[in-house]
Amino acid sequence: MVVDLPLKYSLGKAHPLGASAVDGGINFSMFSQHASSVIICISISERNDVDKLLNFTIEVPLDPRKNKTGDIWHICVEGLPDSGVLYGYRVDGPQGWDQGHRFDVNNILLDPYAKLVSGRRIFGDVKQRMSKFLGTYDFHSSPFDWGSNYKLPDIPEKDLLIYEMNVRSFTVDESSGLDPEIRGSYLGAICKIPHLLELGVNAVELLPVFEFDELEFQRYPNPRNHLINTWGYSTMNFFAPMSRYASAGAGPLAASLEFKKMVQAFHNAGIEVILDVVYNHTNEADDDHPYTTSFRGIDNKVYYMMDLQNNPQLLNYSGCGNTLNCNHPVAMELILDSLRHWVEEYHVNGFRFDLASVLCRGTDGAPLDAPPLIKAIAKDAVLSRCKLIAEPWDCAGLYLVGRFPNWDRWAEWNGKYRDDIRRFVKGDSGMKGYFATRVSGSADLYQVYCRKPYHSINFVIAHDGFTLCDLVSYNSKHNNANGEGGKDGCNDNFSWNCGFEGETDDPKIRSLRVRQMKNFHVALMISQGTPMISMGDEYGHTRHGNNNSYGHDTSINHFQWKDLEAKRDILFRFFSKMINFRHKHPILRRDRFLNRNDVTWHEDRWDNPESKFIAFTLHDDIFGGDIYVAFNAHDYVVKIAIPSPPKEKSWHRVVDTNLESPEDFVVEGVLFNASIYDMAPYSSIILEAKPWL
Repeated sequence: MVVDLPLKYSLGKAHPLGASAVDGGINFSMFSQHASSVIICISISERNDVDKLLNFTIEVPLDPRKNKTGDIWHICVEGLPDSGVLYGYRVDGPQGWDQGHRFDVNNILLDPYAKLVSGRRIFGDVKQRMSKFLGTYDFHSSPFDWGSNYKLPDIPEKDLLIYEMNVRSFTVDESSGLDPEIRGSYLGAICKIPHLLELGVNAVELLPVFEFDELEFQRYPNPRNHLINTWGYSTMNFFAPMSRYASAGAGPLAASLEFKKMVQAFHNAGIEVILDVVYNHTNEADDDHPYTTSFRGIDNKVYYMMDLQNNPQLLNYSGCGNTLNCNHPVAMELILDSLRHWVEEYHVNGFRFDLASVLCRGTDGAPLDAPPLIKAIAKDAVLSRCKLIAEPWDCAGLYLVGRFPNWDRWAEWNGKYRDDIRRFVKGDSGMKGYFATRVSGSADLYQVYCRKPYHSINFVIAHDGFTLCDLVSYNSKHNNANGEGGKDGCNDNFSWNCGFEGETDDPKIRSLRVRQMKNFHVALMISQGTPMISMGDEYGHTRHGNNNSYGHDTSINHFQWKDLEAKRDILFRFFSKMINFRHKHPILRRDRFLNRNDVTWHEDRWDNPESKFIAFTLHDDIFGGDIYVAFNAHDYVVKIAIPSPPKEKSWHRVVDTNLESPEDFVVEGVLFNASIYDMAPYSSIILEAKPWL
C-alpha cells in the first residue's frame, strides 16, 4: 500500500553503515557485494504489531548507478520522524544456489547494523511466534545521563570474581517478589544487586543479551517445537539489546534505556558487566530449515563459511547449522563495530566469546595460527580496557585450551580445570597431580610469554552442563524433555551421585552431597586464577539432571528465591564466607605463578594413583598469614600431620566442610594446637596462621 507522505530522497552516503541522522534527513546504508537490487522498506506507524505494519510500507528502490558506492548501498530520506520508524530491506541477486547465493526479494530483511530491533513485545508470546523483526532507531532522546558521580569500575583481573547469570531467569520467577511488570527484565536485575553484593561477586557475566528470537524452534513442526530459547545463543543482530528484556513489554527503545540503567546500577555497586557474545553463528539455521532474517538474504556468500565444492553447503563448526565467516574483512569489521558499540554506548567492561575457536578459522574453515579478528580485538584502541575471555573450543574439535591465540590479552575458560577438579573431588584415581597443577594456576597451560594465572578462568560449573547440585546428584544426564531423544548435552560430566541417582530423602547421601558442593567451592576459591561461579549454585539449584537446559523457560532455569532462603544457612552462608575469605587474602589471587617459596606441598606419594589426599601451605612472606589447605577425597578418615605454624603464630581452623553450619566456616577461626587432624571422608579444611593472643 502506497502512503502519501512528504518524503524526499537523495543519494545518501556509504558510511556509517546502518541508520544515521544527517543534515537533511536519515541516512540508510547497507553492505551487499553480490546483490543486483536493493529496496528499502519504511513504515512510520508506531503500532506494536510489526507484522500488520508490513502492509503499510513505503518501498523505495535504490539505483545501483547512484545509490551505491563500491559494495555499499545507501540512500538519504528527508521527512522521516527521528524515532519510531521501522525499516528493512528487500534484496535480490543471483539465484545460483550452487554459487552460494540465497537471495529472495520477497523477504524483508533486518539491517545487520540496526542499533535497535522491533519485533514481538512479550517474551515467549506464542501467539506472536511468526513475528517479523525490523530495524528501528532513536535520534530523538537525549543522551543517557550516567550521573555526575558515576565511575566506570576497573577491577584488576587478578581480583575478579565472576557470576555467570541469565538476565531473564534471574528474576522472572514469582518467588523473586518483584512486580510482575519487571520480572525477568533489566530492571529486575537491578533489584537483586544486594544479593550479589552479599554473595561477594564483583563481576557479572550475562548470558546473551543481543536480540534473539526465543520462539525460533516453534516456527515449523519438529521434535523441539515445545521449547523456548531461554539461554539466547542464537543471535539475530549484534548491536541491539534484547528488546523483550525491557519491562512491561515496552519495546526496543525502553530496552536500550533500561539496559543502560542496569549497567549503571551494577557499576555504582562496584560490579563489572561482561557480556557473553555469540559471533560464531547466527539464528538463521541451516539450509534444511532456513530462518532467513538478515545476513543469509543480504549476502549469504560473504557472511557465512561455505563448502563451495559441495552444492554448496554451509559449514557448521558451531553445531547450530551455520558458521559466521568471522575472518572475512566485512564480517570482521561488523564484529569490531559491534564490540565498540557495546563499550562506547553501553559501557560494558568486557566480553566472553562463545565457541571462540570458530573465530580462529579462515574463510575456508581451516585453523589460523594468527587469526586477524582475534588480533584486531586484542589491539583495538576502544577495546583496550576490556576483559577478553575466550571459550577456546568449537563443535568441530578445535580445542585450544592453553593455546588460544592471545597477544597476552585474552583469558580462557579453562576446561581442563573444570574436568580435573571434578575428577579429583569425586575420588577418581590418579588425579592428585593434576589437581595440584590446576589449583596452582595451571602453569602448564599459561606460563608462557607474558600470560598470567588470571588468564585462566577457573570454573567447576557453567550454564551448560550440570548445576553444582546435579553434579553431586546424577551419574547420567536426563535430557528427554529437550525433544532430542537424550542425544544432546555432554556425556563426559565427571559427576557422581553419591550413591543414588537423583533426589533422595536419605540423610547420609544428602549430607555427603552438601559436603561435596562445599568441597568444590573451596577448591575454586583457593585456586590461583580467576574464579567463575554459576547462578543458583549458591543455594544448590537443580535442573533434575538436565545438562542442556537451553530451551526451558521454567523453574528448570529460573532462580528460585524461596529455595535460596530455605538453604541460606546451609549453602549460601558458606559460599559467601568463602568468597569473602578469598577477597581478604591476596596470596589466593597472585598476579604471578607460584614459585618454591610461595607454597609447600606436604606430600611424598605423588606417584601413587590411589592417593586421594593432598595438603599444602601457601606462604605469606609479608604478614606471615600462611594458609594451610587439605582435601581428602578418600572414602575413609585420614589422620594428617599438621605442619608447624610460622613463628609467633598459631593455626586457627577456618573451614571444615564435614562440620554443620555455622561450624563449617568460622570467620575468626577456631584455635587448633594439636599436631594431628582427623579428616573426614570427602572433606576439605583450611587453617589460617594468626598471631598468638
